[in-house]
Amino acid sequence: MGKVIAIANQKGGVGKTTTAINLAASLAATEHSTLLLDIDPQANCTSGVGLEAEEIEASIYEVLIGEVPASEAVITTEMPFLDVIPSHINLVGAEIEMIDEMQREKILSNRLPRVRRKYDFVVVDCPPSLGLLTLNSLTAANSVLIPVQAEYFALEGLGQLLNTIKIVRQHLNPDLEIEGVLLTMFDTRLRLSNQVAQEVRRYFDEKVFETIIQRNVRLSEAPSFGKPALLYEASSKGAKNYMALAREILEHNQEFLEQHHTNGEEETEEASGTSDGDGSVSEEIGNESSEPEEGSTTPADDFSL
Repeated sequence: MGKVIAIANQKGGVGKTTTAINLAASLAATEHSTLLLDIDPQANCTSGVGLEAEEIEASIYEVLIGEVPASEAVITTEMPFLDVIPSHINLVGAEIEMIDEMQREKILSNRLPRVRRKYDFVVVDCPPSLGLLTLNSLTAANSVLIPVQAEYFALEGLGQLLNTIKIVRQHLNPDLEIEGVLLTMFDTRLRLSNQVAQEVRRYFDEKVFETIIQRNVRLSEAPSFGKPALLYEASSKGAKNYMALAREILEHNQEFLEQHHTNGEEETEEASGTSDGDGSVSEEIGNESSEPEEGSTTPADDFSL
C-alpha cells in the first residue's frame, strides 16, 4: 500500500494546506502516483487544485459516512500522476454523525485500504484542530508531517500536538511516525525566523527537514488560480522549495517505495481473495471492542471530543 502522510498542526495559518497541495504536486512531478486527500471542511485544498463545489459528485464526507467507497470519490487532475479526493462544506457535520459510531477513530483507515494500493503516496490535509477528523487522519497515516511557521506563537501548540501523536500511538496506531518538521513562511531577513529555526532544530534534532519553505508571493497567488505553484510558476522560489522537500522525502522513503512496488501484485491478489476489503478489519475491531479492558478509555475520551 502507498504511504499515507498526514499534514497536521492544530494551529491555523502555518502553511498546512499550501504544503499539502504543493508537496502532492511535487511528488507527482517526480512521476510517483500521488493521491491528495482533503479532510478539512474548509475545502481549501480542493479549490486550490482547481475543483469547484458544484462539480464534485462525491467527497470525503460521503466516504466517511459510508455512502460511497473511496475509489468513487477520486477525481483526476490536470497534472499527471496526481488525483484528489475532495472535501465539501458538508464535512462540518461529519464529526457529529461519527461520534456514536463504533471505533469512530478508525473510520478513515477502514475506508482507505483498496484505494491506497493504487498510489505511492497519499497526502492528507487535516483540519486546523485536534478533533475527530484529525484523529482519524493520524490513525490512518504511516507518518505525520508537521508544518511550523517561523514565528514565536507557532511553537506554543507543538506540545499539544506531540501529546496527541503519543496518545494515537498508544491507543490506535503504534506505527505512526513523525515524517518531519517543516519550517514554513521563513523570512531570511528576520532575526526571529532564525531564532525559531534554531529552537525547532534544537528540540526535534534530525526530524527537522533541511528544506525550508521561504515566504513567496507566488505560493500565495497560486491557489486563486486553482493550481499548485509548480503549474502556476515553476521557476518561483516556492515551487523550488517544495520540489526540494519532495526529493528529501523520496530519499528518506526509498526502502518503503521499493517494498511497495515489490509487494504490489501480492497485495492485489490478497485483496481479490477477500469478499470485503474492510470486513476483516471491522470484524477484528469488533472483537477487540466487545471485551474492553476494565477502566479503559478511548483516545476520544482523552481529547474530550
